[in-house]
Amino acid sequence: MRPAAIASLVVNVLIVVTGGVVRLTGSGLGCPTWPRCTDQSFVPHRELGIHGAIEFGNRMVTFLLAAVAIATLVVAWRHGRRSLTRLAFVLALGVPAQAVVGGITVLTDLNPWIVAFHLLVSLAMIGVSVVLLRRLDEGDGPAEPLVAGGIVRLVQTTFVVGWVVLYVGTVVTGSGPHAGDLDARRNGLDPRALSQLHTDVVFLLLGLSIATVLVLRAVNAPRLARRAALTLVAVELAQGVVGFVQYFLDLPIGLVALHLLGAALTSAALAWLLVSVREHSHTGAPVVAGSSS
Repeated sequence: MRPAAIASLVVNVLIVVTGGVVRLTGSGLGCPTWPRCTDQSFVPHRELGIHGAIEFGNRMVTFLLAAVAIATLVVAWRHGRRSLTRLAFVLALGVPAQAVVGGITVLTDLNPWIVAFHLLVSLAMIGVSVVLLRRLDEGDGPAEPLVAGGIVRLVQTTFVVGWVVLYVGTVVTGSGPHAGDLDARRNGLDPRALSQLHTDVVFLLLGLSIATVLVLRAVNAPRLARRAALTLVAVELAQGVVGFVQYFLDLPIGLVALHLLGAALTSAALAWLLVSVREHSHTGAPVVAGSSS
């Protein structure tokens, strides 16, 4: 079960990166229709050039994602735990849902709001994959906090602000270059003002994350929670450096792709922190809040 869960996480991160490559290379309409690549063929032909090959390649990664999702669902079902089966089912259901959203993206000529939604769903599926991994080490009893209620609320607030950062980041992308096609329209918002808003929310997230690290250390929280908080801060710092550099260098493709990978890792780190401050017991007995490991 664990290899299947890890594979689910990896391929969901991969689809974010390959989707970014499609947009950054201007290949968003390399296959101009959906579900076929052209009106006459499911596969690209020579006239579509490299853009058709890149867009079609991303569509092929979707089949890999589907294969892993189906395998994970089968393994979870054979494992016999309903909690794992439900999470695996959500991941499997996300594949055709994303395929439909991707099709709508192409049919609407890369509407920036739908492109943003397409990315956000993938980021959410990364979070679900992390939850699945965490549940492998838990039971199916009720979830109990491992730390005091105030700390749990701090973690929950950090999680919500983190997702605000991810959302605003997609809006910033929709206002700037790298639309996925030279003729694709943008959302019409001021990219400079949005970048400033994005920076402000990032600093809020970083402050909350550092506060979480300090509080968890002060109360001697479980090692898993402390490690998850430190990981989130490390990802945020790396992501912040890439974000600032790409902005001042006028958004070079390589750095933007790296920033997309950072967004995927941020989603994973946020989910990991959220699930690390509670535990589903194996026997139904309550877990002692504040206990350390």
